[in-house]
Amino acid sequence: MTVSVGDKIPSIKLIHQTGDDVHEIDIAERIAGKRAVIFGLPGAYTALCSAAHLPSFIRTADAFRAKGVEEIICVSVNDVRVMNHWGESSGANAAGILMLADWDSQLTKALGLEFSVPALGFKDRMTRCSMLTEDGVVKVLQLEEDNGVCNFTAGETLLEMA
Repeated sequence: MTVSVGDKIPSIKLIHQTGDDVHEIDIAERIAGKRAVIFGLPGAYTALCSAAHLPSFIRTADAFRAKGVEEIICVSVNDVRVMNHWGESSGANAAGILMLADWDSQLTKALGLEFSVPALGFKDRMTRCSMLTEDGVVKVLQLEEDNGVCNFTAGETLLEMA
């Protein structure tokens, strides 16, 4: 079943890297008691994710914070080293975006957002999405029907609803 407005984000541990330190972060604990933005995408360094989706949240990070958002989290089915490097090279880390690796697709599957494209080597990747949560409950949910576009899930689009 696909996540819906009103659903609670499940307690699942994702992986984060800071410097050489790699540690687990329970996403439900991290966003408890906070207004948070979570956006998920098919893959780090993929064309649309690098050219449009991630940059849209880098551009809007300060505007989200001005609206009371305390956490901005990017989730992708990649390994932690890739997510950390992408965060560094893209400017996402500098913008205060928390880059989390859902390396085994556990969160992706729990949210019902997995898809696969064997010809591209994509297995159980996360459907392009963005959401605003309050105390762990989804208040606004944007999903792309076509993972090849970034319209409904862009930072600017979610910001209008925050």
